[in-house]
Amino acid sequence: MKHILPLFCTLAVLATGAMAANSPDKPNFIVLLTDDQGWADTSRPADPKIPDSFRTFFHTPNMVRLSESGMNFTSGYSPAPVCTPTRRSLQFGVTSARGGASFKTDFDPAGKLSLPQMIKKCDPAYTCAHFGKWGEYLIGNKGEYNSDPRGEPKNLGYDATDGFTGNEHGTCLKGKENQTMHVDNDDPKRIYTMTQRALAFMKEQAEKGRPFYLQISYYAIHRAAQAKQATIDKYKGKTDPRGGEFTQNLPPMLEELDNGIGMLLDAVRDLGLEKNTYIFFGSDNGGALSVGIEPDQPGLPNRNAPLSEGKHSLREGGIRVPVMAAGPGIAKNSWCREPVALYDIYPTIHALLGAPYKLPNDIDGVSLKEILLKGSESPLKRNTPGLVFHDPFKVHPRSACRQGDYKVFIYWKPGSWDIDHLELFDLSADIGEKNDLSAKMPEKAKEMANSLVAYLKEINAEVPGVKKWADSE
Repeated sequence: MKHILPLFCTLAVLATGAMAANSPDKPNFIVLLTDDQGWADTSRPADPKIPDSFRTFFHTPNMVRLSESGMNFTSGYSPAPVCTPTRRSLQFGVTSARGGASFKTDFDPAGKLSLPQMIKKCDPAYTCAHFGKWGEYLIGNKGEYNSDPRGEPKNLGYDATDGFTGNEHGTCLKGKENQTMHVDNDDPKRIYTMTQRALAFMKEQAEKGRPFYLQISYYAIHRAAQAKQATIDKYKGKTDPRGGEFTQNLPPMLEELDNGIGMLLDAVRDLGLEKNTYIFFGSDNGGALSVGIEPDQPGLPNRNAPLSEGKHSLREGGIRVPVMAAGPGIAKNSWCREPVALYDIYPTIHALLGAPYKLPNDIDGVSLKEILLKGSESPLKRNTPGLVFHDPFKVHPRSACRQGDYKVFIYWKPGSWDIDHLELFDLSADIGEKNDLSAKMPEKAKEMANSLVAYLKEINAEVPGVKKWADSE
């Protein structure tokens, strides 16, 4: 960590000088996106009403610090159960049904504004940066790995970037190697070099008095697990009191990630940016389940418990994730139960900028400004049936929609928009999705399903089971 100290000395000096140049009328925005971090993967409850919604075995004081400094969304969702569709949705403010539910897609950004392009249209003074994992095949479906220039961050409005990066750049290994812990005493999962680049970017913008948008897309806690030996040693001989998964390899990597987030929060403070910077936090999908855990050991709690299933699934464990927001005007240590998704960040930033133009109708997200700044408890008015999730290419293709407390599943007959069967759950009483209400409430299930089908057809979503390309991960 010696290489980090000179930068912090510089930050401390700057805090009394050029920082004053940042105008309160031009807020900064930071988006922290983690990888494969489940809803309960912190050391603070994701929902204070659910005691088992965190892990006492984990040590994430900086995530807790961010949580306590702002608003926590107990029903926060990733747009998809896998990484790249979520990243595409965040960049364009759309559901994965509109943006593409797979790693490859026909989605074309022509005529659309990416998040940084939208910001610069609001105010050309902004400088935008993206560091870390961009995504596999973010846009396009032809050519070799990451070959479509339409999807490159520099072509979507980013002034500083790590380029077209994917899992391989964050040390994603093959087979059983991903199931074990690997020692990296210098830069596990690229956490520290990524964070340093982000700090240098913030320092430069602060010196020049320029407002900025900064997205840091961490590779952690995606497998393979990496951590420093000293961090690994802290967990040796310890066991998770609940008997859950990843008792040895997940906590050290999560702690390294938390250290990186702490560096960022310290820099925001030391640069004098706290009163003028909004920070959003989320994960690209729910926690990945271990090989051999389910159903081989059914007595062992799911890693994402009390949620069911995990990454790759539209069950809560695959899409419900930690979502937080902090910044000027946001009440500290506040909680919101309104269902929200990461694609809501796009219109929220648009609203916080006081944009002089309206967003087009094909933006699926809605602004959270009234919730964040006024604590509004009114249900959000969406132009979609609710929170929409589309996963059309599984062996049993399905889609889901959450409206209020209810969540409907459509199981499709592959190759068409014909419904095989429905499931309905009341998440306020059944967060584990164990009690299917579709037989008891057929009209409710049918009403929600019909609105979801209408939306999917209207936007020309990918037809269940009809795949045009080979997937990759």
